[in-house]
Amino acid sequence: MAFAFIADLPVFAAILLIICLLAVCFFEAINGFHDTANAVATVIYTNTLKPVQAVIWSGVWNFIGVYAGGIAVAMGIIKLIPLNDLMVQPIGENSALVLSILLAAIVWNLGTWYLGIPCSSSHTLIGSLLGAGFAFWSIHKGAGPNWGKAGEIGLSLLVSPLFGFSLAILLMYMLKNTIKSKRIFKEPTEKKPPPFWIRAVLVTTCTLVSFFHGSNDGQKGVGLLLVVLIAFMPVQFALNHSVPLDQFKNAARSIEATLTQAAAGDEHSDHILALAAQAGRTAAEMDSTDMKNQSQLFALRKSIQSLNKNIEVDLKSGLIPKPARDTVRHELKTLKSSYEFAPLWGIILIALCLGTGTMIGWKRIVVTIGEKIGKSHLTYAQGASAELCAAATIGLSTGLGLPVSTTHVLSSGIAGTMVASGGIKNLQKRTIKSIAIAWLLTLPVSFLMSALLFLFLRLII
Repeated sequence: MAFAFIADLPVFAAILLIICLLAVCFFEAINGFHDTANAVATVIYTNTLKPVQAVIWSGVWNFIGVYAGGIAVAMGIIKLIPLNDLMVQPIGENSALVLSILLAAIVWNLGTWYLGIPCSSSHTLIGSLLGAGFAFWSIHKGAGPNWGKAGEIGLSLLVSPLFGFSLAILLMYMLKNTIKSKRIFKEPTEKKPPPFWIRAVLVTTCTLVSFFHGSNDGQKGVGLLLVVLIAFMPVQFALNHSVPLDQFKNAARSIEATLTQAAAGDEHSDHILALAAQAGRTAAEMDSTDMKNQSQLFALRKSIQSLNKNIEVDLKSGLIPKPARDTVRHELKTLKSSYEFAPLWGIILIALCLGTGTMIGWKRIVVTIGEKIGKSHLTYAQGASAELCAAATIGLSTGLGLPVSTTHVLSSGIAGTMVASGGIKNLQKRTIKSIAIAWLLTLPVSFLMSALLFLFLRLII
């Protein structure tokens, strides 16, 4: 656990680490203001659940989503910055990088929340990571930000709201043509809960959005926490110390034996044998590595990453013979868990911060979602349709290991339902304009802010 190692750090570094951990918690709480509030917006606005009930229910399912959703999105987040270069820098440099990311993300998120604008925490975090990573690269000339991964994530952030918008329109048309009861298409009666079956539908959609929000957005917080831990305690978090090193060594040996056997008679035997030899060298390196020696530990991490990358390339290109593929994929998953992992206490911490943030700051965003996107107030059918589309979009993105914006997906879903009900004229131009401006500005502003903060903070820390 991180707290057990704080005592081993110099006093100033320990203080900076505690500040950064608190900043991560604060960022996740603001994420709750923005994004988790979207999950409870419809059930609160339609009087389906009372605010406290909705927040607790959403918090539970956020936690389950974070815990059950894996760490693919978290790994996508931390791959945006050059972690291997970061590990060899002094703590002062690393703390400047981490603080610049956190401060830029917090300032922008807090400002847009105060104005009641549904802004994307995902855009903010990614912009901050890329900005600080770019500034870090401009000084140290190492690997630099992972622009390929950034482009992949950027595309998912761009496409997902359009997908949610279109899907919501389609779903509303389907509901209108299949459901005879008009009750679901009416606006909520003030302080009066809807009929039971409508409440059941809305609670279900709220549950789905909360679960998938946890599995996607919650993982972003886990990724951010890992950046902090690796920056301050690279020896403890460069590799997974909670799993015996022999387990990873056995996986590498298994790959070596499997590939060696599969190479016999294959037209690409020389290439396959070379890959098997690399697996053998990695296994031998594990035998000789002192897990407390920083340079040896970092060298081993790079060796495992290099082996995994080469295997993945050969699997995609079909160079690895079919009889060996299942075994190689299984052992590759074990090897990747040596450096792609998250401590359970970190997952629990992030989930708690999300729930706490929702409880404190839900109201501003709920009012925007319910009343300010469309000229008419949100109906039961619109709320259920938008949340169902958001859950499907976020769930699909999580399965692909891509972060998306819960805020933009749900807001675009609400806009889609408004268009389906009354055409484009049913949208409030002022609110849509504010959301669009925030959408366009978030990445460049957070990028520039974090880059400048890094250049400033490294001079004073």
